[in-house]
Amino acid sequence: MCVAAHQNRVSDMVFSLESEWVVSTGHDKSVSWMCTQSGSMLGRHYFTAWASCLQYDHETQHAFIGDYSGQITLLKLEKQTYSTITTLKGHEGSIATLWWDPVQRLLFSGASDHSVIMWDIGGRKGRTLLLQGHHERVQSLRYLQLTRQLVSCSADGGMAVWNMDTQREEAPQWLDCDSCQKCEQPFFWNIKQMWDTKTLGLRQHHCRKCGKAVCGKCSSKRTTFPIMGFEFPVRVCDACFDTVKEEDRTPLATFHEGKHNIAHMDMDPSRGLMVTCGSDRIVKIWDVTQVVGCSLATGFSSR
Repeated sequence: MCVAAHQNRVSDMVFSLESEWVVSTGHDKSVSWMCTQSGSMLGRHYFTAWASCLQYDHETQHAFIGDYSGQITLLKLEKQTYSTITTLKGHEGSIATLWWDPVQRLLFSGASDHSVIMWDIGGRKGRTLLLQGHHERVQSLRYLQLTRQLVSCSADGGMAVWNMDTQREEAPQWLDCDSCQKCEQPFFWNIKQMWDTKTLGLRQHHCRKCGKAVCGKCSSKRTTFPIMGFEFPVRVCDACFDTVKEEDRTPLATFHEGKHNIAHMDMDPSRGLMVTCGSDRIVKIWDVTQVVGCSLATGFSSR
């Protein structure tokens, strides 16, 4: 059976044995789903950008589709119809990979903005956690339910293992202001205040801890703050820097070097194996204990 589901490159595909459907996304800016028994097309939805990745909840028939505009669309698929549930916006670059955990009802997304976001779909409170620890595009994700660890891989070969079994805080929304919210000096577009005070305008920055708009002089320090997902030093205002204790800088993730461009990654936790493949045409098989630690291996009786 051969069915033309897309008019351009197919970017991702999921087979649902429960629904007897094949759900696929493509660079024709669409997601389609078809019946594997009859081969007939059941439905199609178009986006404004290339659809890049896909996750599917077999029980509820919800599809999560990431696209090149940085959005994630949640659709409820039915035979011959569908409904749009919501659109998730948080990344500043194209969505490269998604991972759905149906047990805890958590969605993880990785993007070209080098970041990972955890979306608490089951909590229904709009809670999101930002994880920043990569220097390049995040291209693959896997969540391990047993140990509550998230493994992410990026285009430069970086592998991060995030401890999700710990208390984390949401990063604040960035505030907008025409002047520094610390010293009240005008930013460069605030012409009126610049004229009234006879001063030059300053460049605007944001404190990653409180979200306030600040000037460079009032945010001259950098610090890690893992509880908010910042594993690398980020800009914070001087006041917030003074509140960060040394124990607050304790890492909540470990980092490893894959030594090749990782385009895809998958795991077999029962055997303690992970496989990565890259654009360098190399496939590597890893002992999971070397990546996520001994806790994973000891958690499986099959080993």
